[in-house]
Amino acid sequence: MDPISQRLRLRHPQRIDLSLDRMRVLCAGLGDPQHRLPPVVHVAGTNGKGSTVAFIRAIAEAAGLTVHAYTSPHLVRFNERIRLAGTLIEDEALNAILDRIEAVGSEATVFESATAAAFVAMSETRADLAIVEVGLGGVLDATNVIERPLLSVITPVDLDHAEFLGDSLHGVAVEKAGVLKPGARGLIARQAETAMAAIEAAARAVHAPLTVMGVDFDAWAERGGLAFQDPERFLDLPVPALTGPHQIDNAGLAVAVALELDLPETAIAEGLRTVRWPARMQRLTAGPYAEAARAADAELWLDGGHNPHAAAALAAALAERQARAPRPLALVVGMLANKDAGGFFEALKASGAAVFTVPFEGAAAEPEALAAVARGRGLGATPCASIEEALTRALALGAGRVVICGSLYLAGEVLGAARETWPD
Repeated sequence: MDPISQRLRLRHPQRIDLSLDRMRVLCAGLGDPQHRLPPVVHVAGTNGKGSTVAFIRAIAEAAGLTVHAYTSPHLVRFNERIRLAGTLIEDEALNAILDRIEAVGSEATVFESATAAAFVAMSETRADLAIVEVGLGGVLDATNVIERPLLSVITPVDLDHAEFLGDSLHGVAVEKAGVLKPGARGLIARQAETAMAAIEAAARAVHAPLTVMGVDFDAWAERGGLAFQDPERFLDLPVPALTGPHQIDNAGLAVAVALELDLPETAIAEGLRTVRWPARMQRLTAGPYAEAARAADAELWLDGGHNPHAAAALAAALAERQARAPRPLALVVGMLANKDAGGFFEALKASGAAVFTVPFEGAAAEPEALAAVARGRGLGATPCASIEEALTRALALGAGRVVICGSLYLAGEVLGAARETWPD
């Protein structure tokens, strides 16, 4: 565990307790930094939040803007969560801010303290734009002390974190729609009908105008690129640098945001070409695992998606790649014990992949139990004691395309195995 994460876990409660009361007290003790941020684009949703943030940031930076970004969770180092004017926050600056947070004497949780630290850092460093990703839900998420965002963005809504948000898609959408604020336009991704109805009702309640994908604008893959259309324009853009059909929609949503920000088409195109976001169908070409795959003439991919909706996106990306260049497929899967493993494997069963289940540090599902769930969905599955064992077994069976997937925490362990694969 990196030193900043260790410090936070030792000094603050690790529980998830959705409430804004502690956050408001903490922010007040710090001088309410959330009211002194650059113009904010606030991003909520179940899947695609991080990728959409990455697209928006890449486009804005290509347009010459200075951009802050707050995302979660991190993969290897806590510093990844707070990007100040294009670079990750330094340990010295972050520790100094944590000193100030601890001096307030609040009972804030780890995530609330991390969010407050981001707000302090971003309020005290000049920038043209701040992009803030919701951690969990929306209504009571710590980031929702932001009262006047420039824009609110909602990526696709689906079921996840049922223990906190419930198992009703309508209810989850109500939570996500909590980021909509009076007078701030909401940019909304393509949604299921139930989720869209909840978002529209929330928007009416706060008088937030909406721009909706599939209604007011759309994006699709065309002739090896991305086509975007709204009532005023048609843009012929490059294919996004992030892999997978689902990234077309994420990119299209980010393009709509960029146009609301009045950013030029040249910057939009450049941002789509240059965007980077680790552990989202990332081709691994460095580090010990990549070296092992290369020695066996196999591709190695990494994806942090951890719910059925993300698994469906992964399945579509793999089907597209397998259709172009078929190779024997293997999945190395580790998941948190509280995730819907059955739904995850159900979405991937048509791939016919050989599955190898692994543990990782934290509240991971037992490999034996995870393998049993995969077998119950018709996939051949073998429990393994480590990523190394799983990869060795997969390559020994002749896998030519291996995907490590199921958890961002597992992805963090993979990227953390070599300094050259650390994000940024």
